Amino acid sequence: MLRRCGVICLLLCAAGWCQQNSVQVPSLTIYNQNFALVREAVPLQLTAGVTQFAFDGATSFVEPDSVVLRDPSGRVRLSILEQNYRTDVASQQNLLRAYEGKEIEFQTPSGQIVHGRVIRAGGPMYGGNGCYGGNCGYSGEAIIETDGKIQFGLPGTPIFPALQSEALLKPSLNWLLQSDRTAHLDAEISYITGGMSWEASYNVVAPENGDLVDIIGWITLQNHSGHTFENARLQLMAGEVNKIEPSQMRDAMKSYALAENGAVGGQPAATEKAFDEYHLYTLARTSTVENGETKQVEFLRGTGVPSKRVYVYEGYMLPENLRGNWEYQFQQPSLGMTSNKQVYIMREFRNSEADHMGMPLPKGRMRFYRRDSDGTLQFVGENVISHTPKDELVRVYTGNAFDITAERTRTEFHVESSQRWIDETYQIKLRNHKKEAVAVQVVEHLYRCDNWTITSKSTAYVKKDSHTVEFSAKIPPDGEQVVTYSVHYTW
Repeated sequence: MLRRCGVICLLLCAAGWCQQNSVQVPSLTIYNQNFALVREAVPLQLTAGVTQFAFDGATSFVEPDSVVLRDPSGRVRLSILEQNYRTDVASQQNLLRAYEGKEIEFQTPSGQIVHGRVIRAGGPMYGGNGCYGGNCGYSGEAIIETDGKIQFGLPGTPIFPALQSEALLKPSLNWLLQSDRTAHLDAEISYITGGMSWEASYNVVAPENGDLVDIIGWITLQNHSGHTFENARLQLMAGEVNKIEPSQMRDAMKSYALAENGAVGGQPAATEKAFDEYHLYTLARTSTVENGETKQVEFLRGTGVPSKRVYVYEGYMLPENLRGNWEYQFQQPSLGMTSNKQVYIMREFRNSEADHMGMPLPKGRMRFYRRDSDGTLQFVGENVISHTPKDELVRVYTGNAFDITAERTRTEFHVESSQRWIDETYQIKLRNHKKEAVAVQVVEHLYRCDNWTITSKSTAYVKKDSHTVEFSAKIPPDGEQVVTYSVHYTW
């Protein structure tokens, strides 16, 4: 329960709930997990005692049991005695259901008007048992009585009397509110909704020559919530927030609501701050977010960022499902015999203020471009980065080198099971068809056993972890370099 309450408080504070000032514009905190926290003003005209009020400004994916309503000024003691979420909006099916047992008109395909009594509306059944507008069943085909006869299906297009005042044009929250005085106020409503998401993307532009790149970050918002937010204040939460199901959230949200209601120019495109174990990005400008809209906003721009192109050759990787399977790794002489011939191209830079960056980077797609001699941009690769804190190194795989090739061969293999040892020797040939020298990092994985020793080598290596070593190879223009090593395993 403590963890759940922590999530509730995090969501509420992220949208500004912890502040005491009233909401002047709608406020959205959008999470990259397809949900958002909405906070906006609701004008209320209250009488002392109990007041009925219908609010139809929520989204189509509101979680009704997440609703919190309060007077932000604390002047009015306000509480919700009862809340009903109605989804029976005015539609042909719902109106047919409302007129079951009654007679209405139908217009036949020929244009004739006939009268018929609706015995059964038929069609999908909605609502109830947490089916917030969802299709929860089927009541069968419509049954209509015309001229004393029963027929299945509608005789034509139904024509209904004028809508009554209580007819709903969109889903609404109907409240019984209790206050200690008569008052007109702008109350605050907060709720969680689905149907909203965001993601980051990055464009990295390199010059024709050199490696000082420009990095532009974009936020892409998607609103499929069924509601438009006018001139909204936008905040984006980056990180994996534990989102529990609405039915599980109910008790924690109610406890919080009861406690709250019982109490009386050169401006950056976005600012960022650490929030709990996550990062919160606030866009500088308010923006209208239309329903069904995909909106893009620039949030990051780094100019002259030092970067480096790195070539990496990883000749063999054991499938992940076999790693740690020592019996397999001991008994398979062919382990490591297959060879990757591609040399990877990696682009790296440090996300630091000294390198003209320094803002924590949300996960997203990173595209790389380079300018041609005529100034046009050419696309040279892309990949996805994870959430990256400031001062960390970003390394992204962008493709395979065309003019650098590699060939990996096992030249010796000997096993003495009775003495519990294996010897292997590998040869890696690297060829460079460029007109300039290149450096390649050769990564080798020593999978067979935890205990190993490199007994001979043609060039120095660095131990990266308990099963990985890395050799550095410098290949001359139109030249070749051979890296060899022998490893002795014991168990």
